[in-house]
Amino acid sequence: MDFELKTTGEIAQVLAKQVKELRLLNKWKRSTMAERSGVSESSLRRFEQSARISLENFLKLLSALGRLDEMGDLLHPPSAKSIDDLEAQKHKLPKRGSI
Repeated sequence: MDFELKTTGEIAQVLAKQVKELRLLNKWKRSTMAERSGVSESSLRRFEQSARISLENFLKLLSALGRLDEMGDLLHPPSAKSIDDLEAQKHKLPKRGSI
């Protein structure tokens, strides 16, 4: 799904819908998901209805669904497209930004 033109609220709504769909595919009640994830049932309900959740609780839900490993694929550095890009990647990243 292309998130580039979506607001953060719209993206959160999509993620909440996907988590709910995965819960239902597992035939889990909210209480079951809450118990398996360690997220309170009220927090799960709020997330499914309004897409508001802490990052920690979101990760707990993904873990309960067996999808936590997918988070590791999100923030890889861009692939090198030239020799210059490869050379630049060899250099150590600075400890802080300069702009």
